[in-house]
Amino acid sequence: MQGDEARKAVLGFRRRGHRRLGPCRRRSLRKLRGSAWTWLLLDELIMDPVEEALQRAIFTISQSDPIVKLLEQVRQGRMKAADAGLRAVTESWLATYRKTLGAAALTKSALRRLNPAPRTALLIESGILSADHRAVSDLQQLFEQTLSSAPE
Repeated sequence: MQGDEARKAVLGFRRRGHRRLGPCRRRSLRKLRGSAWTWLLLDELIMDPVEEALQRAIFTISQSDPIVKLLEQVRQGRMKAADAGLRAVTESWLATYRKTLGAAALTKSALRRLNPAPRTALLIESGILSADHRAVSDLQQLFEQTLSSAPE
């Protein structure tokens, strides 16, 4: 179900359940059902599959992202860039990024939002990763292959 059909189905579902609300709430629901805000809310709730897949991919990648907290620890000197724990987290994040890029069926515009180059450049700049690190080059190569084979 897409667009208007999905909105009408959701509103139809809400309409059947409003009998228990009482007369005051029924009037409010009638006003809400016809308002523009309802349609805007439903547009946000009913995402197209590509946007939903993109949001899921961003969430998956950001869960293990070392930049958020660990990079700050390295910058403040609390943790060394060569720390084994930091290396393990970074390797895990790179593997998660590769897995997510390989599994997600996204368009080119959605994939451009998942470009790993800015994040890996930041990790290389801070000394956590080296520029010739195999996982970084594999990730960038996978991204370019996925981007070239993705639909518009």
